[in-house]
Amino acid sequence: MRPFLPTPTTLLAFAAAALIAFLAVGLKVTQPEVVRGIANDVFDGYQRLSPRQWSPDAPVRIVDIDEESLSRLGQWPWPRTQVAELVERLTAAGAAAIAFDFVFSEPDRSSPEEILATLPDSPARRALDAVLDPEDTNDKRLAQTLGSAPAVLAVVLANSGSTTAPRQTAGFAIAGDDPAPFVPNFGHAVVPLAILGDAARGLGAVNWIPDRDQVVRRVPLVLRQGDHYVPTLVAETLRVAQGASTYVLRASNASGETAFGAASGMNAIRIGAIDVPTDRSGAIVVHYGAFRSERFLPAWKLLEGKVPASEIAGRIILIGTSAAGLLDLRATPLNAAAAGVEVHAQAIEHILAGSRLVRPDWADGLETVAAVLGALLAAILVAAAPVRFALPLALLGVATFGAASWLAFSRSGVLVDPAFPIGTTLAALFAGTGIVTFSEQRARRRIRTAFSRYLAPDLVDELADDPARLVLGGEIRPLTVLFCDIRGFTTLAEGLDAEALTAIINGFLTPMTDVILSNRGTIDKYMGDAVMAFWNAPMDDADHAVHACRAALVMRDELAALNTRRAGDPITVGIGLNSGPCCVGNLGSEQRFDYSAIGDTVNIASRLEDLTKTYGVTTIAGDDTVAEAPGFAWLELDRIRAKGKTEAVTLYALAGDEEMRESAGFAALAESQSAFLAAYRAQDWAHARTALGEIAGNELLPLAGYAAFMGTRIDALEATPPPGDWGGIATFTTKE
Repeated sequence: MRPFLPTPTTLLAFAAAALIAFLAVGLKVTQPEVVRGIANDVFDGYQRLSPRQWSPDAPVRIVDIDEESLSRLGQWPWPRTQVAELVERLTAAGAAAIAFDFVFSEPDRSSPEEILATLPDSPARRALDAVLDPEDTNDKRLAQTLGSAPAVLAVVLANSGSTTAPRQTAGFAIAGDDPAPFVPNFGHAVVPLAILGDAARGLGAVNWIPDRDQVVRRVPLVLRQGDHYVPTLVAETLRVAQGASTYVLRASNASGETAFGAASGMNAIRIGAIDVPTDRSGAIVVHYGAFRSERFLPAWKLLEGKVPASEIAGRIILIGTSAAGLLDLRATPLNAAAAGVEVHAQAIEHILAGSRLVRPDWADGLETVAAVLGALLAAILVAAAPVRFALPLALLGVATFGAASWLAFSRSGVLVDPAFPIGTTLAALFAGTGIVTFSEQRARRRIRTAFSRYLAPDLVDELADDPARLVLGGEIRPLTVLFCDIRGFTTLAEGLDAEALTAIINGFLTPMTDVILSNRGTIDKYMGDAVMAFWNAPMDDADHAVHACRAALVMRDELAALNTRRAGDPITVGIGLNSGPCCVGNLGSEQRFDYSAIGDTVNIASRLEDLTKTYGVTTIAGDDTVAEAPGFAWLELDRIRAKGKTEAVTLYALAGDEEMRESAGFAALAESQSAFLAAYRAQDWAHARTALGEIAGNELLPLAGYAAFMGTRIDALEATPPPGDWGGIATFTTKE
């Protein structure tokens, strides 16, 4: 996890999440069609995953005027006498209710008197008119049949046409606030012929209230025409089947229904002994079942007596059509072209099965809170965790809410939209991830640009992958510092033009730089013919002294190889190594700065490089470096104290690597050097000179220059003996 600190990037991610949450709240308040449409699609998906189960004992059957029935019995509409025969057969078989999904608003044109009216005046017509009984019409025959049957006829409420209201077949009682403002209202109606409407026990509206995508998800149970409540075909069929006479519309602030004093519409309708939970407008969300052919009874089979009475007895029978040509097809969540009469049947089955799909009043509030919290969680995850962790954690959170929504649907029939909070959370997550990723990529590019001059490519990659490891503002940390300088460069450069001089410097610095970088070093700066480098910044390097020493040895070898490739006098160098605390970071002005190190450790390393000329060796290191890298072949040279310093520094020559340290030749050399230093510090000049002679003649490490320098010092000390507290420590007042 990242440290949770308010950086500009994290603040920007939080600002983006806050903006997305604000927009989400606005969408929830305004409820644009796209938001409702997405929620509906989710709920439709739930229904497809878990449709309501159908049982052969289901209490509803459909007498279907299907294509086969039309083929056998003729085109629709059929004579009302034939319809009456359907009703008679159903009544005789014990149907609990018979509901028509047709509006018989016009006289039967196949009735004899209607046909006679279309004939021209003639003796034959007058003769027929004399023998026909004007009271014996097809509509009257159907009315007589309806009068003795538990029949329900359809009406259609409309916004134009006749203002005649359907006959009130049942009473309405109101419990709680007046729900009228919430119930859909129509000003007009298409009703059955009076003779038929008066004969039927019930009249129900067959109006649909589809969503914008024309999918029928909700079925109303009550509508209004002006001041009158009109039951729908579903509600009226249930009432007639129970022999009930009253509807009870239970609204907000009714007994047991708390709305804190606010009128919020309907909560339920009581139809006979059945309580049906509704939305505020008096509609139900139908939990559809899959299409089952067993639900349909072809009309022709019923008229031919081929339908068992057990399929009808005690059941609610709906009469309608599935024939495509009669244009009564509706889209449902499970079926793109369901027969309209099947929607009525499924709604009745849904109610009688005790199913419920409700959208509680608190659902919008819960979804809004979840969306805001999800956006906040996404911002926190993006700010506190790498993207590879933040994304799975956020997806786990949204999956949890999605699972909770599914459980609410499948276990309790409660509709809670998971898409809105999930979409908000993911939007905040992707926005925050984009901001952080862009910021990190920009930081990586900045790091690559800044450090490609100082570090090896693999170290630049490591640093770019974790910029948090870099402290650019400056910090104190232990470093090992290396200075490397060409000896006698002034003499070497004499007589050379600028091009030749540049070739020499570049030819020297390029391999030296490669060695430093390949050993995890950082190039600090080039100073003419010199280079300064350090280890353990910006990348942590626990073995910084070891890597610096190894680089110094390889630089010595690379220089030897370089000298074999070039003409002229060989190039010689001095290398100073020192370890200790330094201030390292971006140093300079606001206009120009470099990643560099400063401090006493750096100054001493530079001074040690200068002393290589004095002591006649290639590489000199201080005490701290030797302590950090004890495995190399170190040869103690001297102890010195710089002017103004109280602490003495022990100088060591880097003779070779771990393999040399274990060699017999180095052991002999170290023994001779130890004997020299002991005699020297004891002011035993004779034995010291003898030991120097042995050291100067060794073949392992060129120490003739060192022996000559120390011999000259012995001569001076012998001529002018040192004070009693000398201790073998030389004091340097100036560069020698």
